Amino acid sequence: MVVVFGGAFNPPTLAHKEIYYLIEKKVGFDHFIFLPVSNKYNKSTLIPDNYRIDMLSLLINELPKASLSLLEIDDRNYLGTYESLKRLQAEYSDQEVAFIIGSDNLVKIKRWINADALIKEFKFIVINRNKQDANKIIEKDPDLSACKENFQVIPGFNQYISSTAFRDSLDPSYVPDEIYQYIMEKDLYRGN
Repeated sequence: MVVVFGGAFNPPTLAHKEIYYLIEKKVGFDHFIFLPVSNKYNKSTLIPDNYRIDMLSLLINELPKASLSLLEIDDRNYLGTYESLKRLQAEYSDQEVAFIIGSDNLVKIKRWINADALIKEFKFIVINRNKQDANKIIEKDPDLSACKENFQVIPGFNQYISSTAFRDSLDPSYVPDEIYQYIMEKDLYRGN
């Protein structure tokens, strides 16, 4: 299985690292791909791509089965998760591709580009966040419930660190040491 973890990674935190180990333990995978969204995605707090790529590179140095995909960074326009997963599935045609999603995004997934096809065609590994119950979210939504076999909810994620919390506090305990040093050297997130 190839597991794809998309996101802003603005910055990558210890929670992102913990998710790698949690999925490795609970699901298992042959390959784990970090897929950062590009600055073409409309998100006001997003720092330039090159900084997030550098920080993700630092993070994956410690993760043996991980790599970084610049698929969305290299796109001219933001095409959405569905198109990215289709291209990754073509690249890894001999393996199942699964996408990690937080329960907070599960609530919003039907607003994503090509949401219907995305939900029907791909597997999702769902991480509960903010004390949400992903199983209840899936059961209550008719479209998600109709494809519930495509959603695997992973319990045991107790990390409440987020990129937003780091940007708000600059607390060094939220990120790996080498990423914190990089942030300080590059003078990032000081205006947030």
